[in-house]
Amino acid sequence: MKRIAIRLITTAALLACAGTAMAQATAPQELRNVVQLSATGTVEAQQDLLVVTLATSKEGADASAVQAQLKQALDAALAEAKRNAQQGQLDVRTGPFGLYPRYAKDGKINGWQGRAELVLEGRDFSRITTTAGKVQTMAISQVAFALSREARAKVEGEAQTQAIEQFKSRAAELAKGFGFANYSLREVAVNSNEMSPGPRPRMMGMEAKASSFSDSAVPVEAGKAQVVVTVSGSVQMR
Repeated sequence: MKRIAIRLITTAALLACAGTAMAQATAPQELRNVVQLSATGTVEAQQDLLVVTLATSKEGADASAVQAQLKQALDAALAEAKRNAQQGQLDVRTGPFGLYPRYAKDGKINGWQGRAELVLEGRDFSRITTTAGKVQTMAISQVAFALSREARAKVEGEAQTQAIEQFKSRAAELAKGFGFANYSLREVAVNSNEMSPGPRPRMMGMEAKASSFSDSAVPVEAGKAQVVVTVSGSVQMR
């Protein structure tokens, strides 16, 4: 019985070694003459989307009273903004609405504070800024620019075409440089992102009074954004 067991163990060990040898022999064959590379395409476009955030902060000893004040301010701002709303040109939506306890030095709650936001977004800059200036119950807290979905889709397609062509060109050059006639694509990944060079979006302190923006359009000027598409992967030279 001991001899049979020893023979079985020996046979299993030989089979395991043979399997490992086969794997080592075939794996390099699959990975032979493989090179990894990446290429990017960049297209610049004028930002055509304006996002203005209006906000108000309230505080007091009673939570329900603070909440009621926030709701009143938000309702009034919504009513004013909706008068000029137009799909795609001026879209109106509410932002974060929160109420938080205020603590004293002894760790006990001694009051409440809250904040509410309203967002005006669209492609009609004049309509948006004029509407923001008419809101009496909220102050402008942030002004930002971006690309609309349509504008981004257009330039993203152009940037993707650039990246693919550069990837193919570089793969062909590498294959030729290493003495190969051609190459085949093994795997590829495509990623895109939007970059806005220049200063950060304009921020305004909440201490600014809403009345200071009353009945006047806030001056804004959009910049340009870059849509970058990266194509990365590996090719096998033949």
